[in-house]
Amino acid sequence: MQIIGKEQILDHVDLPAVLNDIENGFKAFASGKAQVAPVTHLGFDTSNGECHIKCAHVDGDEVFTVKLATGFYDNPAKGMSSSNGFMAVISAEHGTPLAILQDEGVLTDLRTALAGVLATRLGARSSAKTIGILGSGIQGHLQAKLICELLGYKSVVIWGRDDEKTASLIEVLRSELPDVDVAQAETPSELCEKADVIVTTTPSKAPLIEAEWVRPGTHIVAVGADSPGKQEIDEQLFARASQIFVDSPSQCIEHGETTNALQAKVIAESDLTPLGEALLNGAKPRSDDDITIADLTGVAVQDAAIAKSVWLNMEQRSK
Repeated sequence: MQIIGKEQILDHVDLPAVLNDIENGFKAFASGKAQVAPVTHLGFDTSNGECHIKCAHVDGDEVFTVKLATGFYDNPAKGMSSSNGFMAVISAEHGTPLAILQDEGVLTDLRTALAGVLATRLGARSSAKTIGILGSGIQGHLQAKLICELLGYKSVVIWGRDDEKTASLIEVLRSELPDVDVAQAETPSELCEKADVIVTTTPSKAPLIEAEWVRPGTHIVAVGADSPGKQEIDEQLFARASQIFVDSPSQCIEHGETTNALQAKVIAESDLTPLGEALLNGAKPRSDDDITIADLTGVAVQDAAIAKSVWLNMEQRSK
């Protein structure tokens, strides 16, 4: 069994190919052609941390993946990354572990951001120009960067709770995306005024976006609420949405933004559209005034897709 470090892993990531693989993973999941185990969560209140364990196999794939990812949100103040973890690539033929991708959480970060790219491409109106990012951490950075690079957006506005971190992220993005206008919003309500697509990326446990702030025509991509107790969006916003996409109906019902809207009886489970189903069959037409929401809790088929892509790329290059 190989143990492969982060730098070598990053050398074998082909983002457009991985985006396609993740899209196919969602389609397989929606079609009943993938096994996805229930998510295991551990929470560490005293250290503001959490651990997720996910595993999946897509029918016909020669390997399956078991992923452990951690998020310890006070780490940046200690000079450490807030995310960490690894993925195990295992033979689906004989159960032998083939590799440990010791990615330190970077593959989880990338696959999460790429799901945001897919959700933005699917749900945003064709005239959308400005991406609003709620949060100044790793996901805020990657969502802004990859949505602009892969979908061609030229305007980004960012709000974060830490002004220093937000200013630093803006500086980084301006360097990485010289053709993109990157600005800071002073408040979440200002971000809602300026953005056509809003991507929420914080681990907040209380709503940061009120329903009445969101303009008609806005597409929301909710990424931060990936475990019980988290919430970034006022549940009443769901009552204004014409379409609600969920990466995993069971997960979103249990611990996504959707949970709060269902508990408040603002929506019903029948209002939810699996993301993979919409990618497979197309989303229903939207008007320029429709509000749409994509609730992304992170599905193990994303891990299986990115781990397989990296593993096969390494195998091919070694021949």
